[in-house]
Amino acid sequence: MIARVEPLTTTRRLAGPFDYALPAAPVEVGSIVRIPFGRQVLDGVVVGLADATDVPAGKLLTPTAVRTDSVPAELVRLALWMAAEYCSTPARALSLVLPPKGRPRTELWAVRTAAERPDQAGYAGARGTGAGARLTANQRALLDGLPRAAGSDLGALRRLEARGLVSIAPRGRRRVPLTVAHADRTVTLSADQAEAVAAVERGGAWLLHGVTGSGKTEVYLRAAAAALERGEGVIVLVPEIALTPQTVGRFQARFGDTVALLHSALGEGERYDEWRRLRTGEARIAVGPRSAVFAPVRDLGLIVVDEEHDPSYKHEGDPRYDARRVAEERVRPAAASGAAGGRLLAGSATPRPETWQAMAHLTLPERVDSRPLPPVRVLDMRGARHPLHPDTRRALGDARKAILLLNRRGWSNFLTCRACGKVWECPQCDVALVLHRAERVVACHHCGHRERVPERCDACGSPSVARHGAGTERLESELGEALDVPVFRLDADTAGQKNAVSALLARFAAAPAGLLIGTQMVAKGHDFPDVTLGVVVDADATLRFPDFRAEERTFALIAQLAGRAGRGPGGGRVLVQTAAPDAPAIVAASRHDTRGFVSGELVRRRALDYPPFADLIRIVCSGEEPAGPRAAAGEIAEAAAAAPRAAVLGPAPLFRLRGRHRSQVVVKAHDRAAAVAAVREAVDRAANRRAHRDVAFSVDVDPQ
Repeated sequence: MIARVEPLTTTRRLAGPFDYALPAAPVEVGSIVRIPFGRQVLDGVVVGLADATDVPAGKLLTPTAVRTDSVPAELVRLALWMAAEYCSTPARALSLVLPPKGRPRTELWAVRTAAERPDQAGYAGARGTGAGARLTANQRALLDGLPRAAGSDLGALRRLEARGLVSIAPRGRRRVPLTVAHADRTVTLSADQAEAVAAVERGGAWLLHGVTGSGKTEVYLRAAAAALERGEGVIVLVPEIALTPQTVGRFQARFGDTVALLHSALGEGERYDEWRRLRTGEARIAVGPRSAVFAPVRDLGLIVVDEEHDPSYKHEGDPRYDARRVAEERVRPAAASGAAGGRLLAGSATPRPETWQAMAHLTLPERVDSRPLPPVRVLDMRGARHPLHPDTRRALGDARKAILLLNRRGWSNFLTCRACGKVWECPQCDVALVLHRAERVVACHHCGHRERVPERCDACGSPSVARHGAGTERLESELGEALDVPVFRLDADTAGQKNAVSALLARFAAAPAGLLIGTQMVAKGHDFPDVTLGVVVDADATLRFPDFRAEERTFALIAQLAGRAGRGPGGGRVLVQTAAPDAPAIVAASRHDTRGFVSGELVRRRALDYPPFADLIRIVCSGEEPAGPRAAAGEIAEAAAAAPRAAVLGPAPLFRLRGRHRSQVVVKAHDRAAAVAAVREAVDRAANRRAHRDVAFSVDVDPQ
């Protein structure tokens, strides 16, 4: 037998796996080994075992070490599938499923031995050293408090250990992630909820389309409980842990310590402990954002994807995987092994057209307790000079608790010189700089470049510098002065520190009155029963992007924000400010008409041959000079055009980003596997050409 190993190097694409002799220590698929590789010594993952090899006798090398922790075999298979599916390398894909760095934390733990219990009538100062000798009051108290960590009483406990009354040994100590407590409650399922739970029990993949506040989370909880009863594990994916604390809290309240959290904000030790709990089976439910789809859950039987429409499920690094598609693959029956596969439950009030088309539907058409959805009023902002409509200002003044969405941070969108017309732009990116008044800087939201706010134009010397547009920072300042309630701002500028988002949301939830203002973060899954007003400012901003998903994103943003209002007995209402009041996405969102919007969107997508009726593959070539990316993109476009049932768009130039010029090619494919293979071959050929040595290549399958 020989081991087939993929080296874990991301510096170049390797034609692996490579054959190695079996070491003395036992190995299996998923074992992590230390291997000699050329002049290097690398880590590698065993991806297969074979009876024979083409390596000549005497040339077969042997791993020098085998790590004690390993990758589950099913995750090795998943990583290799991802490498092929997303035009990446096995090493990069395997890096996503490796055990996290870290080591167990231990502490000394004291327990009573089976020695005869000493005389309770013992008194201080008694003579004797045996187990039956009398004890002081402090010693009796120590014994009565066991078992527990030794802590500062280690010396006294050691003396009792010497008398045979106590046993002291190291024990693992879990580093528990900080979460928001949530009280569990007994819920009687509605008929629609009960029907949804029963359908999930029958197996397969399901879309749970429920209006905001309809009780989707309770369906997730019941489906998870059923999986545990069958002896199966569960993964629950949420868009962002910090923005969905209620969902996380409810799973922990219902299932206790059997729930493990996995997300990037955990400390190294916390992440290690949670991963190990899942790997050993101590924890049976993993909750986390997209990376939790790789959780080492034993006997996985159910994956829940909450708020499945959210774009954060798409990973922007290599491999550029979509956690929703990876979840489908992970629960898919394994034909080779005859495994039964698992269940997939994707939930949203505003599902993507792709999911709507692909999955069977379960519907929750009403809110819990039959509370009505809030009425939505569209405010026409054509010709307006101020970012807030007069009716919006009055409504904010009357509401004790409200949420306002403006999907643009900073103070002003851009600065211009009134005298010569100069626009202040980023020196590294072809975009305008955004004013952040509190920090007294203008900043690029792409590369992070920052410079001081100009006092006069450096082109003509004029002091007449104009500020255009409004962002969350400006509205926070203006409304903070105008309202008699505290104003909380939630955007990328305020969410930088660890636990900052959770703390801000907790303060808003606890406040008797307040205004939560922010970017799209404020529309994500929050449950504040006392919010009676929702406001969307500049609702048509996303419609202006040259993106086939623009209508979908606009509809989802408005509908999701509308769902934050009126969840409690006080009811609520929603105001939508827009310069395009007749846009179909805005009209449909104001009517809470998801079915009508998605049906119309699917008709448009079919006519234009966009997903779900075709697959997209995006290739971006970048370099310090424009000629290189342009030439490389042209070669790739020509080669990709040979793929069967595929259309090639481009090459086309993109705006300069982080100092690099870019050219883009987009492939529309009706044979996904053939197109992915053709693109991979075309990119590999171009990347290996000496003429393109200064060009970087990025492949994105299913770009968002």
